Amino acid sequence: MNISILGAGAMGSLFGGLLAQSGQQVTLLDINDAHLHAIRREGLRLETDNGDRRVSGLVACRPEQASGQPDLLLVFTKSQHTDSALRGIAGHIGAQTRVLTVQNGLGNAEALCRHVAPEQVLIGMTNWPADTVGPGHVRSHGQGMVRVWSADGVERPANAEVAAVLDGAGLNCAPDPEVWTSIWEKVAFNAALNSLCAVTGCTVGQLDGASEGVELARAIVLEVLAVAQSAGVATDTQRCLDSVAYAIAHHRTHQPSMLQDVLAGRSTEIGAINGEVLARARQAGVAVPHTATLLGLVRLIEARASGAVHE
Repeated sequence: MNISILGAGAMGSLFGGLLAQSGQQVTLLDINDAHLHAIRREGLRLETDNGDRRVSGLVACRPEQASGQPDLLLVFTKSQHTDSALRGIAGHIGAQTRVLTVQNGLGNAEALCRHVAPEQVLIGMTNWPADTVGPGHVRSHGQGMVRVWSADGVERPANAEVAAVLDGAGLNCAPDPEVWTSIWEKVAFNAALNSLCAVTGCTVGQLDGASEGVELARAIVLEVLAVAQSAGVATDTQRCLDSVAYAIAHHRTHQPSMLQDVLAGRSTEIGAINGEVLARARQAGVAVPHTATLLGLVRLIEARASGAVHE
C-alpha cells in the first residue's frame, strides 16, 4: 500500500517506520528539516522493545514536495494545525485516498471532512507510546493498540483493509465500530493528565505528590465521561480511572506532550481536548468545572508565552 504520513513527529515516525519495515511504501511529510535530512541520509533509527535498528526506504520530504496520491494518508499533526496542513497538500489527496486521523482530542473527524469527502475519512485511537530522541531517531517502549472505523459509522471494506495493514506492521490494530468509546476514554485520560501536568510542571508521576493531584485527575475523568455518556457514547469509568492510576504509578518521569509544548513556548492541543469537552458539555447541560478551569489556565499560559500578556 502507498501510504503518506502527515506529521512525522514521534508518533508519525513510529507508525511510518513500522509500516515501511512491514513492506509498505511510506512517505513521511513534515516541516522539521533536520529530522527529514537525517532520515534521508541515514534512515530512521527506531528503538522499540523489538530492538534498535535503522529503517531505510522511507521517502522523507516537506508537504509541498509530496507527489502522487497515496492509497492511505495518516494524519498525525497537532489538531490546531490540521486545517492548514491539509490545505497544503490538497493535491496529494485523490478520490480514492483514505484519510485516517488518530490525533488526540475531539473535532478531528469534522476537520478532515472539511477537506475530504466524508466517506473517505476514517477515525481512530492509538495509545502507543513514542518519543523523539533527536533528528531521525524515535523511541517507543511498551505496548499499545489502534482502533479504527469510518467517520460516518458505515461499515466499508476500507475499515478492515486499513486495520489489516496497520496490524501487519505490529501495531495491534483492529476495526471497531465502537471506536468512539476508545476516543472519549483517551480524551478523558489526556484532559486529566496533560492539562494538569501542563499547568503544574509536574511529570505524570509527580501528580501524586499531593492527594489533591490524584483527586483532580479523577474529577476530570468523571466530568469528561459524563459528557461522553450524554452524547450516547458508552464508556467504562473504572477502566479509565485505572488507566490514569497506572500511568501515575508507572510512568513516573513521563512529560506529556502538552507539558513539553508549554516548556517550549509552543501552542498546545488544549482546545481539541478540554476545549472541545467544554463546548459539548455546554450543549448538553453538563457541568465540567475542573475541566473548564484547566482549560482557562493553559490558555493563560499560552497567552503569556505568545506575548499577549503584558507587564
